[in-house]
Amino acid sequence: MGPLRDLRTPRSGPRGRGRRAAPERGLVNGSVVSPELRARVRGLAQPVARALGRLGLSPNQLTLIGFGVAILAGIAAARQAWLAAGLLVVVGGVFDLFDGALARFAGKVTKLGAFYDSVFDRWGEGVVYVGIVWGTLEMGLWRPIILTAAAAVSAFMVSYTRAKSESLGFTSGTGMANVGLAPREVRIAILTIGLIAAGLLPGFPKDMDLPGAMAYPLSSLALEAALALVTILATITTIQRILHVRAQARRG
Repeated sequence: MGPLRDLRTPRSGPRGRGRRAAPERGLVNGSVVSPELRARVRGLAQPVARALGRLGLSPNQLTLIGFGVAILAGIAAARQAWLAAGLLVVVGGVFDLFDGALARFAGKVTKLGAFYDSVFDRWGEGVVYVGIVWGTLEMGLWRPIILTAAAAVSAFMVSYTRAKSESLGFTSGTGMANVGLAPREVRIAILTIGLIAAGLLPGFPKDMDLPGAMAYPLSSLALEAALALVTILATITTIQRILHVRAQARRG
């Protein structure tokens, strides 16, 4: 799993008279991550991807490594090692970026590779959310469990609207990656910040039984805030993508 799956979406789009069509903006289509930023990040990833390729690693192997790191992040969260979980999510996201960059560099961009990448991204993301639920369940704090479930459902709806719309022939060109306020890399970045904050702030989990411990630990509040923000932004993004598809359908 990793945080940067959408960064690997190839840039293309309708062209006319030699000029690139301007990207759609506004309430329905606006995204925090611009196509220009995606292209810049892809360019930065290319040298590292080439080095990994020279070591004999394939794009699919990098995808599997990223998934393995996501599993470790989920285990760390389940053990309430929040700081480690957050850092592992970052590492998994790095591998998630490099597999696409290596595929483009080596000329190994295939439908099967894209399928593996998407499936293992979603799977790894789900493992992290399960780990968070497991880690907070032992504390008897129900609010983060509910928020984790809400964030997971909202995040997967964003991915589903993209997959379904593209399978039906909507969102040609740049596709759904550029539609919506908070694509996957934004949501994962927010979750990572919440996990790291939970690991650095006091009271979560081992200090709760000590004299003078807070009734509700700051670290839990930080994680809950991140989960709530993911839920809100993912819900808005899903609605934006639904409206985008509806607008395309009405245009015929």
